[in-house]
Amino acid sequence: MDLEYDVAIVGYGPSGLVLASALGKAGHRVVVLERWPSLYGLPRLTHIDGETARVIASVGDIAHALRDACPVSDYRYLDGAGEELIELDWRGESCGYPAHLSIYQPDIEDAIDRHVRAAGSVEVNQGWAVVNVQPFEDRVVVTARPWSQSRTGQWSHTGEERTLTAKYLVGADGANSFVRATLGIERSDNGVDDRWLNIDTEQLRELPDRFARVTVFCDPERGHMHMPIGRNRQRFELAVLPDEDQAPFEEPEFAWEWLRRTHGLGPQDLRILRQVVYTFQGRIAESWRRGRILLAGDAAHTTPPYLGQGACSGMRDGITLGWKLDLVLRGLADDALLDSYEAERRPHATEITEISTVLGRVANTHDPVEAAARDEAFRTGDVPPLPPFPAIGAGVVHHRADGTASRPAGTLAPHGVVRTGAGEGLFDDVVGRGFSLVSALDWRTVLDDGRLSFLHALGVSTATLADGADDSVDDVADAYGSWLADQGCEVLIGRPDYHLFWAGPLTGLPEAVDQLRTRLAWTGNRASVGAAS
Repeated sequence: MDLEYDVAIVGYGPSGLVLASALGKAGHRVVVLERWPSLYGLPRLTHIDGETARVIASVGDIAHALRDACPVSDYRYLDGAGEELIELDWRGESCGYPAHLSIYQPDIEDAIDRHVRAAGSVEVNQGWAVVNVQPFEDRVVVTARPWSQSRTGQWSHTGEERTLTAKYLVGADGANSFVRATLGIERSDNGVDDRWLNIDTEQLRELPDRFARVTVFCDPERGHMHMPIGRNRQRFELAVLPDEDQAPFEEPEFAWEWLRRTHGLGPQDLRILRQVVYTFQGRIAESWRRGRILLAGDAAHTTPPYLGQGACSGMRDGITLGWKLDLVLRGLADDALLDSYEAERRPHATEITEISTVLGRVANTHDPVEAAARDEAFRTGDVPPLPPFPAIGAGVVHHRADGTASRPAGTLAPHGVVRTGAGEGLFDDVVGRGFSLVSALDWRTVLDDGRLSFLHALGVSTATLADGADDSVDDVADAYGSWLADQGCEVLIGRPDYHLFWAGPLTGLPEAVDQLRTRLAWTGNRASVGAAS
């Protein structure tokens, strides 16, 4: 049967934006259904890492997205007396960008939205709420109605229904996902149920330097914190204790009194943009795929904000689903490839949620005796270090014969400035995006015609650091040469979501290419892109 769209995306937050742009750039017919009539326009998200910045650069205007951003060097946890408990070192670079950035979310969403609308194959419907989802073996049928506000301020479904058909549907519709609920998918619960008041502000004058640092005050009387929102805005947060009514916390008078008493700030220093109590939770959907329906972002996982990774994880979902759906829709990979999405992303997001939960317990210890014991444990070093940031361990990463990922496969790929005859800049901008192959030596000498044809069909962007090759590049900042040397490797294969598929000696490249073809469920039966029939 003829289908209207390749993919329907429910939800147009960070995850849906990234996915819509990635699929639109690949030429697929996409429809977006978002119940709110416009982008949110306020900064819920305040932090991204270098990996996420690279993702944004692949789907949007990175200059616009980061126009008000600034690097963040550390993330401090202090006790009630202002003495340091933990300092997370956030200096350095990752994926060609500062390792951690304080950002203004509306700039990022605008930067991606512009690319979505410029793609020409993406239909964005804002102000349309999904009211029914029907999965079938060969399609998904989704019904939506206009979502509007009455004179009394109530939002509800109104007007005519619209029914659409698509090959796949992605529910990126938030923590209270209608798509997830319709499928009857339950969520695990790690027990986090913290309420914090957010006070987002715009600076009317330059604030003292201390406000440029992310600082959490683990005060047993009431935890609180402050962080920059890009260069010109500031967030303040404070815990709402379990027995407290949240309504008074959302009154402007409360915010001004607290800001004056705690930080010596008033209306001459700041303008309040938003004042709202949020409930932080840790929930993981027990299944991320049901046939032709997949979950992404908060619909699949909600993460407490104590590590600043919730939206980053959602955008990772979007870019990963984007390249996998692209290969399947183009007929180059079997539908089974989509099973690797949850296998890769669920453990990764779960580990981040668990780390965030541990940090949240530090910030939310409000019993004085427990807080004193916590502080003493940090002073004496009787606290285990936080686990390392997770890597991908399943799915489309190279595995050893024993079934484990062959590190550094699954970790982040390097990204640096290179120079070719076409110009100088970051690898993605000069050589290309998608799958990548970077080698210190002439890699073509070890591959036969069949493997070369596969890499060509996959659209791999290649670069050789040695002179004389057809794809020679000048490794301007030695980002690739030094990384390969440090890892004891000669060649790497990177994925379109900037994780490594494999890195190793040149002699291992033929086997790595063969395993990549297998793990992609490669069919090579190219279909016409954008034809949703």
